[in-house]
Amino acid sequence: MTTPLRIDIVSDVMCPWCIIGYRQLTHALDATGTAHDIHWHPFELNPDMPHEGQNLREHVAEKYGATPEQSAQSRKHMTELGTELGIDFRYTDEMRMHNTFNAHQLLHWADQQDRKNDLKMALFTAHFTDQRDLSDTAVLASIAGEIGLDTAEAQAVLDDQRFASDVRQQQSFWVQQGISGVPAMIFNRQHLVTGAQGVDNYTNILTQLSKEAN
Repeated sequence: MTTPLRIDIVSDVMCPWCIIGYRQLTHALDATGTAHDIHWHPFELNPDMPHEGQNLREHVAEKYGATPEQSAQSRKHMTELGTELGIDFRYTDEMRMHNTFNAHQLLHWADQQDRKNDLKMALFTAHFTDQRDLSDTAVLASIAGEIGLDTAEAQAVLDDQRFASDVRQQQSFWVQQGISGVPAMIFNRQHLVTGAQGVDNYTNILTQLSKEAN
């Protein structure tokens, strides 16, 4: 029996390239028939983001120095990539960036029920398609309920912050490993690949790893 390829993915649900890279990877996994085991890990793009969040265009201009034209072109490019990969990016002028520490705590809780990947996908959709506020604990608990998890328990997890320390420790671990941007994918705990590499590049990576394993 073939041992599944372990893939650790460090990411944030505010990061469009994280869902783009993930979808590109899954296309490559399907194309190569690679048995795999994916593990998601927390990373905050904006750990100091205030509760009310920040307008996306203002945030990109402030953080990256992008002009309005550059920002618009980038959103157009990501939207086109998303369409090819089945991601419904719906950027608006009012779209906001939010702090995701609570979202990562809820993902930690979902992982204990083997539903982390399901919740991760739901959170990506909630942010990029539906523009829901992922810093709002009631919104997060509702999303958990929508995928079949216990809404009341999800709210309790966020209210008492029971997993805050665990998430902080995990975040610190990956920063100490040198991860400073996402997505960051680690194959078999050895090979680090950063950024959204495209279906063809992921296919080549998987093919090479398969050869090394044989």
